[in-house]
Order: sequence, then C-alpha cells, then structure tokens
Amino acid sequence: MAAMLCVHRLLRRVPGNPTRCGGFTLTEVLMVTAIVAVVMTLALPSMAAMLSNQRLSTYASSLLVALQLARNDAVKRGGTTVVCKSSDGSRCVATGHWEQGWIVFEDNNHNAVHDADERLIATQDAAPAGVSIRGNTPVARYVSYNAVGATRMVSGALQAGTFTLCTATSGNSIQPRQVILAVTGRVRIQSAGAGTCP
Repeated sequence: MAAMLCVHRLLRRVPGNPTRCGGFTLTEVLMVTAIVAVVMTLALPSMAAMLSNQRLSTYASSLLVALQLARNDAVKRGGTTVVCKSSDGSRCVATGHWEQGWIVFEDNNHNAVHDADERLIATQDAAPAGVSIRGNTPVARYVSYNAVGATRMVSGALQAGTFTLCTATSGNSIQPRQVILAVTGRVRIQSAGAGTCP
C-alpha cells in the first residue's frame, strides 16, 4: 500500500516541491517473499524433470552419434570399427555399464578390444551421477561394425540390441529413452515407458 501511495505522489509531484517516499512495510515484504516462495515451490519440480529429460536426450543422442560414426568409418575404410564401454577413454572394459563412457576405434584384428596399434576415433566421458545406460545382452559390452555397415559379434553372429537410458529421479514426467540397434547397423532413438527402467 505504501508503495502505491508513493507512486501516486510521484506522478502528482509539483516541480520544485520534492516528494519523499518511505520504504516498503514489513507486511509488503513478507507478502512478496511468500509469493516468490510459492512460485519457486511450484516451478522447481518441473524444472528438475525438464533437466532430467534433457540429460537423457543428450546422452541418447551422443550414443546414436557414436554408433553412426563407427558405421560410417567401417564402410569408408572397408574394415571393422567398434564402439565399446570404457571408463578411462582408452581401454574397453567388460564390467559395469555404458554410463561409464565409451570409445570408438578401428578394430583391425576383429577382437573388439582396443589394442595399442589401433586408431582411436572418438571418446565419450562418463554420464553424470544418476544416469544409467544399460545395453541388453547382445550389446552389453560392445558394438562391432563390418565393412558393409552391418553389426556382427566377434564370433560372426548377428548383433542387434537395445540401450535403455534412465535417471534415478522418479516420476511420470521423466521419459526413459532407448537407442535401438538393428542387424543392418541402423540405429534410432525412441521414448520408452516408465516400467522399462531397472
């Protein structure tokens, strides 16, 4: 109220006659603080959900790009290119899951292991805490592309699978993502239901 009276006085001010206004009353300050607190309480959960969804989309896209890069490299060179889990950006690991990061490399001896003489093409750092990236059995450790851009296991068997990306944050507003790999080597992203996360 005091602020409104002050504005009214300033608008009706006579030149040469200075108008003085007081500050805000304690009641006005408390009212504004309460309104800001209510707005923040309502906005923060939706902001957290939006950030979680964006984080999942970012890592799903990063994985898709790594797989496409490996496929393109294999076809261009006429050789084998592999994407594997890596916690240090240089070696493939058999334990853990894909959230620890991954590498893309030329696999000249077709063993799905990054050897010292094989060119490292790209690396991906670990995902932030709370993000999980799980590959089902065929893609739990690595994805290997051959010279025609198809995916094959080291044994020569066909390789297709699904990577599921989830966050530790619960709630229906968080949409898990899946990166789907076909035996042709093509890859796509789709949204998944809430029950798909472990």
